[in-house]
Amino acid sequence: MLMPKRVKRRKQFRGTMAGKAMRGNTISYGEFGLVATEPSWIKSNQIEAARVAMTRYVKRGGQVWIKIFPDKPITAKPAETRMGSGKGTVEYWVAVVKPGRVMFEIAGVPEETAREALRLASHKLPVKCKIVSKADLEGGASNEN
Repeated sequence: MLMPKRVKRRKQFRGTMAGKAMRGNTISYGEFGLVATEPSWIKSNQIEAARVAMTRYVKRGGQVWIKIFPDKPITAKPAETRMGSGKGTVEYWVAVVKPGRVMFEIAGVPEETAREALRLASHKLPVKCKIVSKADLEGGASNEN
């Protein structure tokens, strides 16, 4: 699973996911991308499951980029524990994803193969996604601003 090698602080506040993604909202490496359309936390094991689904479908052809990284620790207290006595221990790591964020990119395979691989990956994620090409985002980005 993905997680940081070391962090400045062990535990974090939960934070908010208001607004759209200001960074990471363009396709910078590949030809096709998977874009989140709603805000969510994505766990490291969900990112890994999506990656495995994509690489398995393209039979290790082409190239896949993961553009999100789980750098936020999520804590949990044991079941049936009384209130108080501090914050729980770190259970897993999440990537904070806002709408418009490009999560995965793929290149080096035909368009229908890339779209199917990204579709399979989207089923592993807890967010609604759309599959876009580099041309789609370049044309759409200038119209929105």
